[in-house]
Amino acid sequence: MLRIRIPVCALLASLALGAYVLSIPTVALASRSQVTFFEAPSELLNPATRPGALDQLQALGVKALRVELYWYLVAPGAGSAQRPNFDAKNPASYVWGEYDALLAEAQRLKWPVLLTVTSPVPRWATSNRKKPYLTRPDDLQFKEFMTAVGRHYGSEVSYFAIWNEPNQLGWLLPQFNSNGTPASPRIYRGLFQAGYEGLQAAGIAKPKVLIGETAPFGNTTVNRRREGLLHNVAPLAFLRGMLCLNSHYHKARGCASLSAYGYAHHPYPNAAGPLYKSPNPDNVTIGVLSRLTNALDKAAHAHALQAHLPIYITEFGINTKPNILGVSLSKQAEYDALSEKIAWSNSRVASFAQYELRDDTAPKFYSSWIGFQTGLETASGKRKPLYSGFSLPLVVSKHGHRYSLWGLVRPATGATKVSVLIQPPHSRRYRQLKVVSTDSRGYWSLRSSTPARNWRVSWRSPSGTVYSGPPIGVS
Repeated sequence: MLRIRIPVCALLASLALGAYVLSIPTVALASRSQVTFFEAPSELLNPATRPGALDQLQALGVKALRVELYWYLVAPGAGSAQRPNFDAKNPASYVWGEYDALLAEAQRLKWPVLLTVTSPVPRWATSNRKKPYLTRPDDLQFKEFMTAVGRHYGSEVSYFAIWNEPNQLGWLLPQFNSNGTPASPRIYRGLFQAGYEGLQAAGIAKPKVLIGETAPFGNTTVNRRREGLLHNVAPLAFLRGMLCLNSHYHKARGCASLSAYGYAHHPYPNAAGPLYKSPNPDNVTIGVLSRLTNALDKAAHAHALQAHLPIYITEFGINTKPNILGVSLSKQAEYDALSEKIAWSNSRVASFAQYELRDDTAPKFYSSWIGFQTGLETASGKRKPLYSGFSLPLVVSKHGHRYSLWGLVRPATGATKVSVLIQPPHSRRYRQLKVVSTDSRGYWSLRSSTPARNWRVSWRSPSGTVYSGPPIGVS
């Protein structure tokens, strides 16, 4: 299967933005119904590894999946320059392969599925018929494909999303026009409208379609002579462009509003951590989600989107070394938990996410692409601290002489009790600080004046399985 790939030039650009600023995010009322989408394409779309991976995910407390459906992989004659003669609206015209088996398993487990339909596209559906088959996909062809997708998977999918990271040159081309202004937003607008109409044509009157699926970093404009055009579009510049909004969020005349169920975003941070604040105000990482909520509110005020549109974090992870944006294994667990708490604390955020289960192979530069090391396991299958931290995320923050603890028992199916352990200063051993009760969704919080070197939590499931979280320091 194809893997998500991030252009190295984009990653390096995010590092070269100058001195970064750390900022504590504004906290809104906490979300009480946040779902976590887990994405593990290599394991779940492989019939040999799928059963074991599903067992792992169940034990970890996973309850929802994100699946990327690549148009190229299921379409007839995908490598041909000429479109074959077939009924593009008929699901029987496609080879759905392992997607059918995976979605059937998700339905058996009663797990909601977010299906992101994305590139690469069939060669015959591109404007230039050239690899990597991302250039200006044909709207009408996509509408017909989405009709087939809706007819085939409409009863098995809870949410649809149109395109993965359309503001990245690895998923949609071109990103910029020859004059240096963004091109991909208007291309995406046509694809989104076509995809939405295709689902309606499939008989889904009010499809739950997420718009965006944007990556966190990019450029607002580029200087063609100095920088060329091989750059990504910054997410908020992309948002404005697809909604026909200028830099002041005023909408162009004759541009209709778009109907969406939510806005999807991938707010990856860099190695500075979740509190990183990009100096480009059009970039949106996990620590500055308020930029996205503010932009959505301005777009709603301009009647480009409906008001109070929820944000769905549909792809996320903390890279570990040797990735060029990676942190230590222990920091990964701390940063991931802090990121989840930031998302949970924002009432507009409807979902969190984890990409992937196992790391890509060690990062090697290959034609300007790099792998991901955001998994719960290394590429060799060794469990990282995040493996246990994912089931029992824990955040510890200090306020004066007191400590605030926040956590989640992800595998819990109702209110339960969890043991909070501390490692006192100058001690190697842990002792129990307190047993706390969670709410019905597994969340809990605690305030304490007891100092410690590290904190961790332990939980025993109703079946007797003992879960022990990794050591966590003060964030």
